Amino acid sequence: MELLDAEGIDALSMRKLATRLASGATSIYWYVESKDQLLELVMDAVYGEVAVPVDGSWRKAAEAFAAGLRKAVFHHPWLVSLVGALPAIGPNAMTASERLVGAFKKAGFEGWSLDYAVAAITSYALGAAIPSAAWQNAHRKQGRSIQETVAQMAPTIHFVSADYPNLSEMVDRYYGGETDVEQIQQRSFYFGLNALLDGLEACLP
Repeated sequence: MELLDAEGIDALSMRKLATRLASGATSIYWYVESKDQLLELVMDAVYGEVAVPVDGSWRKAAEAFAAGLRKAVFHHPWLVSLVGALPAIGPNAMTASERLVGAFKKAGFEGWSLDYAVAAITSYALGAAIPSAAWQNAHRKQGRSIQETVAQMAPTIHFVSADYPNLSEMVDRYYGGETDVEQIQQRSFYFGLNALLDGLEACLP
């Protein structure tokens, strides 16, 4: 995880990992069968950072899961390339999912509605986090901050949106001065999450 956090997934090789561990590359294969299996274990370690409460309302469980997953993706942006490519079936991922499903089930969701509700939370959390994390990853590679990029992009964005009044109004909000991009992204995330939770609550018996 330290290697991935520092250099990204493209830089990972069994040889480089072995060097970091002061070991031989072949020695790693005593513990894992392949690089993919190693990545499955690392991905599950990230899911260990997603804390879902055992007690409390289904909304609190959903919020904790979604916010925790978003935070994990931001802390480990390399996770973006693994989601969907490798199965999330390790003990940490299964525990988080079990608690989320249990909270929804206790609230009254059942059958396919239960499955769809849980899938909606997971899809929203990842869908909201992955583009932002990918953008963050790109900035890290370029050695620039998000604020620096926003300031650099502002004149171009204002120019191309000038003929689109609805979009221009939005651009003014985003690029109209000193803008805390991360704060905007967080507010946007919780706005969407609460709207989703309100919609799911309307589906309860």
